[in-house]
Amino acid sequence: MGWHGHLELHYRRQGARTIALDRHDGPLRVLQRLYPEGEGICHHVLVHPPGGIVGGDTLAVDVRQDPGTHAVITTPSATRFYRSAGPVAVQQVRAHVAQDARLEWLPLESIAYNACQARNELHFDLAPGAQMLGWDMLALGLPAAGLAFEQGCVTQHVEWPGVWLERGHLDARDTLLLDSPVGLAGQRVMGTVWLATGSAWPAAQRAELLELTRTHIAASPLAARVGVTSPNERLIVCRSLAPMVEPVFALWQSIRALWRQQAWGLAPVAPRIWAM
Repeated sequence: MGWHGHLELHYRRQGARTIALDRHDGPLRVLQRLYPEGEGICHHVLVHPPGGIVGGDTLAVDVRQDPGTHAVITTPSATRFYRSAGPVAVQQVRAHVAQDARLEWLPLESIAYNACQARNELHFDLAPGAQMLGWDMLALGLPAAGLAFEQGCVTQHVEWPGVWLERGHLDARDTLLLDSPVGLAGQRVMGTVWLATGSAWPAAQRAELLELTRTHIAASPLAARVGVTSPNERLIVCRSLAPMVEPVFALWQSIRALWRQQAWGLAPVAPRIWAM
C-alpha cells in the first residue's frame, strides 16, 4: 500500500504579520515560520521525511491565503519519483490566493528516476489583485550520474481555471519527442517560471516586464534554449531546456529577483535553505 500525505496551510494576517496555521496527515510536514524579510512575508519549507515518492504514494498540499498575506514556499531538496512496477506516484498542489495576497511557489527540482510512473499536478486560483510567482523544474533521469531515463512516464499538469491549462505527457519510449530538434533536442531538464496576476496588468507594464526579461535572458549561458512569452494579459511564462538542473535553477533565481523588484518593489531575498 502506498503512503498518503496531506498538508493544509492557511495563511492569515495578524496585524502586520503573516502567520500560518498548518495541519498534516501522513509523511508531510512544514518547518517553523521564518521572517527574513520582516513580519509581512512568511517563508516556509515543506519537508517529506521519506525523501521520495514511489508508485501508489500520493502527496497533496493545499494552500489557502487570506487577503493581504504573502507566503514564500520552498523545499529543502529535490522531489524524487522512484521506479514503479505499475502504480502511479502522485504529487498534487492546490493553491487559493485571496485578494491582494501574494504566493511564491518555489520548490526545488523534481527528478523522474528510470522506470517511474509519475504525475505532478499544480492547480491554482487567483482572486482579483492576487499575484503568484512560481516555478517548476523537471529532470529526466540522473544525467550527472549517467543514469538515463529509458523507461517510465511522467505527466505534468498545470491549471489556472479559465486562464492557463497545460498537460504534458513524457514517455521514455518516445525518442522522437525526447531527442528530436522539434522536441527536447536531447536535453533532459525542463523548467518553467511564471508570474501571474488575478487582475490584468496595464499593457505598458506587461510590455516592460517582457522586455526586461528578454534582455536578462540574453545574457544567460542558456539563452539559446530559453524563451519568454505572455499568452494573455494576466500571465508571463518563461521556459528553458538544459542538460543539467543547476543552470536552470540559477537562471530562475535571477528572474525571480528581477520580477520581484520590477513588479513588487521587493529585494531578492532567497529562502535560507537554498544556501545550505
